[in-house]
Amino acid sequence: MSISTESELTGMQKASEAVAQTLKAMTKYAQPGITTKALDEYGAKILADFGAKSAPFLTYGFPGYTCISVNNEFCHGIPSDKRILKEGDLVNIDVSAELNGFWADNGNSFVLGEDIHKHQDLVNASKFILKKAIDNIKGGVRIADIGHLMESEAKKMGYKVIKNLGGHGIGRSLHEQPDELLNYKNKYDQRRFKKNSVVAIETFISTTSTYTNTLKDGWTLVGNKGGFMAQHEHTIVITDSEPIILTAMNEIWN
Repeated sequence: MSISTESELTGMQKASEAVAQTLKAMTKYAQPGITTKALDEYGAKILADFGAKSAPFLTYGFPGYTCISVNNEFCHGIPSDKRILKEGDLVNIDVSAELNGFWADNGNSFVLGEDIHKHQDLVNASKFILKKAIDNIKGGVRIADIGHLMESEAKKMGYKVIKNLGGHGIGRSLHEQPDELLNYKNKYDQRRFKKNSVVAIETFISTTSTYTNTLKDGWTLVGNKGGFMAQHEHTIVITDSEPIILTAMNEIWN
């Protein structure tokens, strides 16, 4: 969507606060020994307290309120009472929701407890790339140039990007134009970011894979060549200078 009134900005800020606070609380609540279903239900209660509704459930009938992916699961993992979190797991939580007709989205990958499996460098790379990308986004910038920046930075650090996932426009629904805000340069994409538009910018930084495949459950995505992936995401409003990061209170950069 494009923000044209103060009330629209306020609506987006409230929806973004709901998803950001939920993501922050879920990240802190996650601990070895709890199930991903218990973690999801904890997040669902926080969203409900804000009056917000789960976006993946509303939009796609997703079997959970949030997406929780662990280790080799890249994203869209289904919360389960059989999946028990363990020390050193690479966990990704993606929270998106609707509140009073406005939609917001954010995500965080993190290492649970001690980094015994050496995932922290991947997580740090993803955070750094998201920040650098957002710092370079303003009205008139080519979308493909931001994708090029993200892939270039990933390569410098010895990582790859996932090419069949990307960020997206958001605001009045979960996915809007501009869609396919990719983590690499699509030379055929001549689009530019537009001032006042709302987008969800997200990283998909991988150790070995460049594409994802869907598991038999119909939701969970894994790498075509295995490995691990980190994802970090903010919902932002584009301006003539620095973007407004609507989900900043999730503290994923802290």
